[in-house]
Amino acid sequence: MDIWEEMYLKAKEQYHPEEVSPFITAHHVVAAVQSESGKIFTGFCIEGASGVMNLCAERVAALNMYMNTGETKIKRMIAFRSEPPKVNGGMPCGACREFLMQLNYDNRNIEILTDYETRKTVLLKDLIPNWWGDKRYNK
Repeated sequence: MDIWEEMYLKAKEQYHPEEVSPFITAHHVVAAVQSESGKIFTGFCIEGASGVMNLCAERVAALNMYMNTGETKIKRMIAFRSEPPKVNGGMPCGACREFLMQLNYDNRNIEILTDYETRKTVLLKDLIPNWWGDKRYNK
């Protein structure tokens, strides 16, 4: 079993779409991140009708990592719905990209799995080129 399969299987445990209330849904997108130390953390999406309370699975996984270990550097990430990512799938949204960049400058090198079958990845820095925060980190 390679690292991507291990991450996929751990995240898949979180996949069980449910209505928490008439206003909130959860567990319909799941993610796993591998921290710099090699530990794997999972998260699931939770969305409310108001929008401001929404949290994507990627951010929840990263927050689980930080809350449980204090780590902020992520090596790898996988996100998906009912099936593993296929052909440019599993891309984090803009809010997640921004959060991950702000969490640790080295997160620009996160390998994001975009195709489970071929193990194709993309680096976060390629999804958010010329990031506005580079100047602040470089001070």
